[in-house]
Amino acid sequence: MPFQIVRNDITQMQVDAIVNPANPMPGYGAGIDTAVYEAAGVEALLEKRRQIGVIEPGQSLITDGYKLPAKYIIHTVGTSWQGGSSGEEEVIRSCYQTVFQVAEENDIESLAIPLLASGSYGFPKGIALRIALSEIEGFLKDHDLELYLVVFDEKSFSLSGELYGDIDAYINDNYVEEKTFGEYGAAFVMQPEGSPRESRAFAGAAMPEFGRARKAARSMAMSAPMEEKSLDDVIGNLEKTFMELVFSFADEKGMSDVEVQKKANLDRKAFSKLKCGTTKNPSKSTALAFAVALELSLDDTRDLLSRAGFALSPCSKQDLIVQYFIEREAYDIYEINLALFEHGEPLLGSQVL
Repeated sequence: MPFQIVRNDITQMQVDAIVNPANPMPGYGAGIDTAVYEAAGVEALLEKRRQIGVIEPGQSLITDGYKLPAKYIIHTVGTSWQGGSSGEEEVIRSCYQTVFQVAEENDIESLAIPLLASGSYGFPKGIALRIALSEIEGFLKDHDLELYLVVFDEKSFSLSGELYGDIDAYINDNYVEEKTFGEYGAAFVMQPEGSPRESRAFAGAAMPEFGRARKAARSMAMSAPMEEKSLDDVIGNLEKTFMELVFSFADEKGMSDVEVQKKANLDRKAFSKLKCGTTKNPSKSTALAFAVALELSLDDTRDLLSRAGFALSPCSKQDLIVQYFIEREAYDIYEINLALFEHGEPLLGSQVL
């Protein structure tokens, strides 16, 4: 099961274990800690915490989930932000590492975790995000775990201004409303070359939306230079199916099947169905995930998508966000999925093929 981001109350997650940002001493504080105690049952959980005693910063311990849907609670203790020069980042990284260690030791197959250190600990959200992404990616590279990053509400989570400040501007500059493009784009394309200049000029002057749509569509189509390919390369790839082209790119880059599967944020079953031909073509989200995993250029991304019957579209915010990252050669699928999540778009690498 791939890494997923969900907007939910973590105490409602039906998983093997949830993670609770805990106090070092027995007792509970504001925020998620209080919510976990109240949902699990204050008396029983507090009694167990008294038996456990002190939890050192960066360490994690497990208890029963009591009244929670989750079977277990993994309690981890962070530290407050003090400007970044007091080893705070190392403590929070240790929180993630010890949480994953406890999960592995207890045969936990599904885990829900909040964005550690971004609440009462006062970490800048961009730093908290980068710590989370790097530790999650590092663990999932060598382990199989159904892992959810749980966000409670929209106000508590914002990516654009933290990691990639200009992503919203990029979308605004390139996004074409589907209705506008559908109504006016086709009319322009179908106009014959010999049409009077007045009628062609009228289309742009009387329909400013059409002019912007046409400009954005052209911009998206030509935003990256086409790669020079030999005739043999073109002919050699001509008859390849989607997955044949995936494996061709993987061979060129020296990537194993497992590397491709992991970097595409796909579980083994979903990948196996595609590899064996049980599922003939993937969803667009999965196709884009392969393009990111293989670190393809825009030209090769378009080629790969076409084998599954898809194309990059200026009418799709999902496509624009993925294109934004590809243009910057930023192929971290977890960061891309965070951006997609914030903008309400489907994530890459979902189980839905």
